[in-house]
Amino acid sequence: MLPDATARLRFRQMDQTDLDDMAAMLGDPAVMTYYPAPKTRNEASNWIAWNEENYAEYGFGLWIVETLAGDFLGDCGLTWQEVNDHLELEVGYHMKNEVQGHGFATEAANACKEFARDVLQAKTLVAIIHPENIASQRVAEKLGMKHVEDDFGGSIAVRTVMGMEL
Repeated sequence: MLPDATARLRFRQMDQTDLDDMAAMLGDPAVMTYYPAPKTRNEASNWIAWNEENYAEYGFGLWIVETLAGDFLGDCGLTWQEVNDHLELEVGYHMKNEVQGHGFATEAANACKEFARDVLQAKTLVAIIHPENIASQRVAEKLGMKHVEDDFGGSIAVRTVMGMEL
């Protein structure tokens, strides 16, 4: 199962053939500014494997986001995340540095929000965001999310949790 294509984007499951693109994106310090560190190639491979496990177990995960012509832009999708000792369905997104600021994350995340609501029949959706990542917070706001709580259990001291009812 995949989100529907949008006016500019399409989705597909990631696999190890995406390692070069994913390692370049997840290893880019600009893309990973709000993570503890950029990911190594091996960590990017593990990221792909984690998503393959999510597809097998849940039928969804983070998907590769491409232009309609097939050019790699990043990843976006849905994963289960622990927030303050409870599981929440999260929409997550990463776009290559050179394509940020063009609305791709918002367009992709909105398609994933619709997938969560219409296909998964989820009742709520969250985005877990570093408190200083204003651009990512703006994407969540464009989806209709508002700050709902702070999470203190992540790899950084505090994570902002934005959420909405679907």
